[in-house]
Amino acid sequence: MNDGSFTVKGFLEVKKDKPKYKQIIDAAVVVIAENGYHQSQVSKIAKQAGVADGTIYLYFKNKESILISLFEEKMGLFTEKIREEIKGNKTAIEKLLKLVETHFLLLSEDYNLAIVTQLELRQTNLDLRLKINEVLKEYLHIIDLILIEGVQSGEFDPNLNIRIARKMIFGTIDEVITHWVMSGHKHNLVDKARDVHHLLIRGCGFRQEDSRLLEQ
Repeated sequence: MNDGSFTVKGFLEVKKDKPKYKQIIDAAVVVIAENGYHQSQVSKIAKQAGVADGTIYLYFKNKESILISLFEEKMGLFTEKIREEIKGNKTAIEKLLKLVETHFLLLSEDYNLAIVTQLELRQTNLDLRLKINEVLKEYLHIIDLILIEGVQSGEFDPNLNIRIARKMIFGTIDEVITHWVMSGHKHNLVDKARDVHHLLIRGCGFRQEDSRLLEQ
């Protein structure tokens, strides 16, 4: 006898594999970036996606559901890409550099997504923000693992407060990208990665005498 929750979960996973699901997600990114979340009616998203209004509701309950699904989808791909990129790096400081570079590169390649993540997601209600924070946990976990590795290897301060350091890292990356978006992406975001990385590793207790560990 099938469990009801399993059936629902399986149904949702099937929906996510459908081309129209991803089509609607990508359309939502464009529409929200161009119009703002509050002015982005479901009908506008449907038109951008090239589907009927009713088709949207076969995949999403409402506009809030689209936004959460959008963030889950994009953040999932984002986290997966970062995991792949840091695999070949031997030290924690190299992994942190690769994380910063990858984060900057992925958003610099999709300015609409950058607008949505940096500006529009912050204008939603508390309930939505809490759900968005839940999605962020996996990304923040990657930062935690890098920090723990850095402490254990002696690259970072042995007394480093992991939780505070994680907030420092994410907050700094986030603020740099937000400024880039609000300034009209006039400069090359990826070019800022090494400067940001330099500041972050200093904040984590990296010492000048350990400069041999830095990626050449």
